[in-house]
Amino acid sequence: MSKIIRRKTPSVSVGHVFLGSDYPVAVQAMTDTPTADVEATIEQTCELVSAGSELVRWTINDDAAALGAIEAINRLRSFGVRVPIVGDFHFNGHLILTKHPQLADLLDKYRINPGNVGGTNKRDDNFASIIRLAIRYKKAVRIGVNGGSLDPQILSQKMDVNIRSGKVQDVQEIMCDAVIESALESCAYALELGLPIEKLVLSAKLSVVQETIEVYERLAKMCEYVFHIGLTEAGAGISGIASSSAALAVLLQQGIGDTIRVSLTPEPGAARSREVEVCREILQSMGFRHFLPRVTSCPGCGRTKSIFFQELARDIKQYILLKMPEWKNKYPCVETLRVAVMGCVVNGPGESRHADIGISLPGSFEDPLAPVYVDGKKVVSLRGEGMKDQFVLILEEYIAKKFK
Repeated sequence: MSKIIRRKTPSVSVGHVFLGSDYPVAVQAMTDTPTADVEATIEQTCELVSAGSELVRWTINDDAAALGAIEAINRLRSFGVRVPIVGDFHFNGHLILTKHPQLADLLDKYRINPGNVGGTNKRDDNFASIIRLAIRYKKAVRIGVNGGSLDPQILSQKMDVNIRSGKVQDVQEIMCDAVIESALESCAYALELGLPIEKLVLSAKLSVVQETIEVYERLAKMCEYVFHIGLTEAGAGISGIASSSAALAVLLQQGIGDTIRVSLTPEPGAARSREVEVCREILQSMGFRHFLPRVTSCPGCGRTKSIFFQELARDIKQYILLKMPEWKNKYPCVETLRVAVMGCVVNGPGESRHADIGISLPGSFEDPLAPVYVDGKKVVSLRGEGMKDQFVLILEEYIAKKFK
């Protein structure tokens, strides 16, 4: 199997986290609390960090949010939460950062949307103000171009050229061209102002999978900036997860992407951290990173009418989640463990042999024995109601021996 070669990019420091091709693809998320609500913002930030977010972005859209962010960052740091905090600025970031120098100093990165930094006559001046503050305070900047808030001047110019040319270019093609132009022009201007390339991150997000892929593929051939990748407005539930996974997988497979976010619309009452879980699953399933031991289990079929194997697969995954905080401290590299919980004789023994440790449960009309395989060899066959507890004991013994 050929190894995926990451696209070569500089190293960008964001607080204590480094982004770029020399470092693992980083996971980030964004709170949806009003940042002026300090308690709620701290609580959700800690939830995202606990789930595995390595950078967290906050909306900072007015003075109240700025003051809340200052208090929240100081409190987070006071009890040891070091996650880099990214300030999300759109229309008035130049004013907020100038008025609140303590905030400008406390944040680890500024996120600028060049399409939203002001009207035609003020856009460059406002953008330049934020870049100069980033230079003064030695902060990283993400220039984030979005299809839904694209610089209207660039888009209008592209449309006019298309009409005059008579080529009848597709609107989506014009949009992609405009996103790329805005991204490259904004980055070039930031560098011209003196922002080091080691402090620059670029994103160019659209809400359509194929357009997002095309834009990042083209940008990857045109520049060497660190990329933050993802769909913007991916949607909710399984649709948003599927769309984001499709786009990210195609780009990551080509070595494109240094940090990722899955921008899910949260289900009512659901945890915000779901987007972090999806990011980690994408990276782990593609072999870029390991966060948790992987449990392989079959979907079941007519041979597995008993739900015992479904329950066992669920229980083993839950057991691993429960034990990981303890295991990570005791057993280095335990996150690379592969466990198989299979439901019948068709693929069960084979998958169990391929895993570090696996159990192949009996299907319908099979001998009610469940062989357990360790490092490819059958070590014991289990039966009866205590099968789960016996397998967990074997699992614990295996981990203690292999990862000591």
